[in-house]
Amino acid sequence: MASALLPIFATPPPLRNGATEAQADGTQQARLTDAHGRFLTDLRLSVTDRCNYRCVYCRTGHAGAHFSEIPLEDYARMVRLFVSLGIEKVRFTGGEPLLRDGLLDLVRETAQLRPAFSDAKLDLAITTNGHRLAPLAKPLKEAGLSRITVSMDAVDPGIFARITRVDGGFQRVRDGIRAAQDAGLGPVKVNCVLLRGFNDSQIEAFAEFSRTEDVIVRFIEFMPLEEPSALPGARTWTPETVVPMQEIVARLHAFRPLVALPPNHASETARRFTFDDGRGEIGIIAPVSRPFCGHCSRVRLTSDGKLRTCLFSQTDHDLIGRMRRGATGAQLRAWIRLVVAGKEARHHIGEPGFLRPSRSMVQIGG
Repeated sequence: MASALLPIFATPPPLRNGATEAQADGTQQARLTDAHGRFLTDLRLSVTDRCNYRCVYCRTGHAGAHFSEIPLEDYARMVRLFVSLGIEKVRFTGGEPLLRDGLLDLVRETAQLRPAFSDAKLDLAITTNGHRLAPLAKPLKEAGLSRITVSMDAVDPGIFARITRVDGGFQRVRDGIRAAQDAGLGPVKVNCVLLRGFNDSQIEAFAEFSRTEDVIVRFIEFMPLEEPSALPGARTWTPETVVPMQEIVARLHAFRPLVALPPNHASETARRFTFDDGRGEIGIIAPVSRPFCGHCSRVRLTSDGKLRTCLFSQTDHDLIGRMRRGATGAQLRAWIRLVVAGKEARHHIGEPGFLRPSRSMVQIGG
């Protein structure tokens, strides 16, 4: 256990039946809710914006961090605040989170917390590109990780290399997926961002991959979140680059008849399907053609400690700054409630006057 994190978690974790540390400072007990009546239960925490891949739809050739990384004990305090407000799921993201030293300690300490309004354990997940996953899968599971999602945009090694602009990565990612399954982190989710004319040829191959490798494949419509780039091979978002859900479903159904599955919960982002023989599972995340904002339960923290209420927000809210200026726990919780109350009703992709977010995806956190 990292000694640097001990002071953050030296006090007892939240008690069951909704009793939390917030009671000690008089904070009113109520679930974290926005002005549209949505409960906020999911926290996406970016621990770095560095990445060892330079995917053509995401990054320029720049490999380093755009923003300074804050100490892990600061992330730990922020997570504690959100869990005391009712967050039930924490997903560690990046950049590539497995690049961050000390991540195992942060996962281990976070796993000791309990949600304020639930008797269930905190649900901990990571989204990773999988390049460094194989040796870390078992330690992550032992630290308390619940689930893992691997970003993998092709099952053809040549196309994979063209997308990531890194040679030899495909086998490492595949080994990482299998190591995660062996560690008990299955079913592993595999996310594929589809770009027309670039990797949309992989749809049927991914369907077969789901069936043979026992993973949940999720196709994601390309969103306008890439870094601006003039580099050869970079892909800039236009409506024409999006492969919409309707087309994906049609091609999968032609591969083998699809059967719709019910959602696991109301705020689930993916429409779920299996095939007629029950082998394989496919999810389709369609924020462009079929937005799901009405049930959004997510809030985000960037690697430099800024709170964002939507991927497409135009504003960062400086949580780390308030912490470092000495705000108390009660003051921070009240401020978080105020910010979250102003969460956007929806994004406006494809509509007149749409503005790209103030940061790219890698700078926000996946």
